Amino acid sequence: MPHLPDTHAIIVILLTGVTLYLFTRDRIPLETTGLVVVLLLVLLFYLFPYKNIRPADFFENFGNEALITICALLIASRGLEVTGALQPLATLLARYWGNAPRLALLLTLLLAAVFSAFLNNTPIVVMLLPVLVASALRNRRPPSGVLMPMGLATLIGGMATTIGTSTNLLVVGIAADLGQRRFDMFDFALPVVIAGSFGLLFLWLVAPRLLPDRKPPLSDTSPRLFNAVLNINEDSFANGKTLSEVLARTEGRMRVDRIQRSDNLFVAKLPSVKLQTGDRLYVRDTAERLKEFEKALGATLFNVDDAEKPVGEDMPLSSAGQQLAEVVVTRGSPLHHRTLAAANFGSRFRLMPIAIHRPGSGDLGGDLTSVRLRAGDVLLVQGAREAIQALRESGSMLVLDATTDLPHTERAPLALGIMGAVVALAATGVLPISVAAIGGVGAMILTGCLKWADVGEALNIPVIMIIVASLSLGFSLLETGGADYIARLFVFVTAGLPVPAILSGLILLLTLLTNVVSNNAAAVIGTPVAISIADQLGVSAEPFILAVIFGANMSFATPIGYQTNLLIMSAGGYRFSDFLRVGLPLTIIMWAAFSFLLPMLYELG
Repeated sequence: MPHLPDTHAIIVILLTGVTLYLFTRDRIPLETTGLVVVLLLVLLFYLFPYKNIRPADFFENFGNEALITICALLIASRGLEVTGALQPLATLLARYWGNAPRLALLLTLLLAAVFSAFLNNTPIVVMLLPVLVASALRNRRPPSGVLMPMGLATLIGGMATTIGTSTNLLVVGIAADLGQRRFDMFDFALPVVIAGSFGLLFLWLVAPRLLPDRKPPLSDTSPRLFNAVLNINEDSFANGKTLSEVLARTEGRMRVDRIQRSDNLFVAKLPSVKLQTGDRLYVRDTAERLKEFEKALGATLFNVDDAEKPVGEDMPLSSAGQQLAEVVVTRGSPLHHRTLAAANFGSRFRLMPIAIHRPGSGDLGGDLTSVRLRAGDVLLVQGAREAIQALRESGSMLVLDATTDLPHTERAPLALGIMGAVVALAATGVLPISVAAIGGVGAMILTGCLKWADVGEALNIPVIMIIVASLSLGFSLLETGGADYIARLFVFVTAGLPVPAILSGLILLLTLLTNVVSNNAAAVIGTPVAISIADQLGVSAEPFILAVIFGANMSFATPIGYQTNLLIMSAGGYRFSDFLRVGLPLTIIMWAAFSFLLPMLYELG
């Protein structure tokens, strides 16, 4: 049993455990946890100095090369998203889904995996979701059989290169800082291609059979709103009553847009205004509630565009020109961590919110405008087709409906060429990936593919703070000897096992951790521990570094494991158990493959 380290190391180890726990708490914003962790570390080493650790060392993590590279690649990927550079791919897939769905699923999985090896997988998922949902609806198939395999395929593809995910970049950068050889872009592509082939075959042939038919959370169950007019008759309850009394009669549920007294006269909606015979209340609500209001007020209900015939069985309510759509709240969108009222959603986008669905909570109901929205929430909206189209084309939010229209501009080929140049320069070693990525951002802005507003929206504050906090914890663990103690403890627990079994155990440990906490946090903290384990065993550190990369990327089994899993869960109407049903077998397949391949490729006895 290894001896306990000193007090500073024990405090850092305990803080690491608490941090990983807090990262799983949805009620606490990730960026808040990250900031508190950095602050506590700064105060700890300022008030209680330790060897060569300076408080300023933690501030340097905001300028870490890997973090800068990740931010630059996120911004460059945003250029592809807002210009619609991948639209031809989406159009091709949509055509195949109508004629040969089985072949289309295979092509979708392969292309999603390949593109994710070079691009952040979030814009790929955002681009493919509307296409797959629309194709499924048009062919009368549930989207749930397609969306999860596609999302998990992007996670597999992201493992293949150093720029495939932010996790890869962080681990490669930290390992290089610790004196290890810096991995080139395709150095670990071979084991991923082999293991990923088994994973993609499972997602193609088996996963759709394991997934039950799930309907999107709101599209078929949420009511449509209708614009209508309540005409106040002489014998109406509302005749002579104030507006506040009329609203109280409906228990405050009726929403009055405006009050018309004559052809050219509209009355202010003051609570004290008295209603008269002939007044018309313009309201918007569901058909059932409008009929309730008609009965409660003793008024006559008309369609807003037809004031000649009262609404009845022969003249039902109509909503001409209105369309329903589902808007998925994504990280960095104008609605993320804001309320509809604060975002001025109705007037800004000319759309009426009807319901909000939160995975695990259902329809939130109540006052929709005061609900603080999270990533993965689904907002059902109604409005003119043009307004929904404008929201989709803005690229600021993910819009799901029965169309396949995607944003596309004349600068799309230019954006695709810039991103291709970034990848090519980094892959050939002409430029370091950090330099190539920053150059790509500059080219995107100078050529008009990106605006500065797009740059701000592309930067993900929670991810940045998670990375900074994790880098700070990793640095503290290494410098205080905490990482060495954890490594010695791991070796002690696995004593007597062959090196391949210890390596396999490390992959499994990181896999379990990444499905509960942030994959970046798991990877950053795990990298110095993995190198220490290899040193304890007297073997090459490279396979143990790859064990961290592969394990931390296998966020297959839970919807909270990765942010795209939340998008998939919302769009497909999945339950938590659906991820376990598909994610656990996929995890076992990939874990077994890597456990066999890494010892063989690195000749570990």
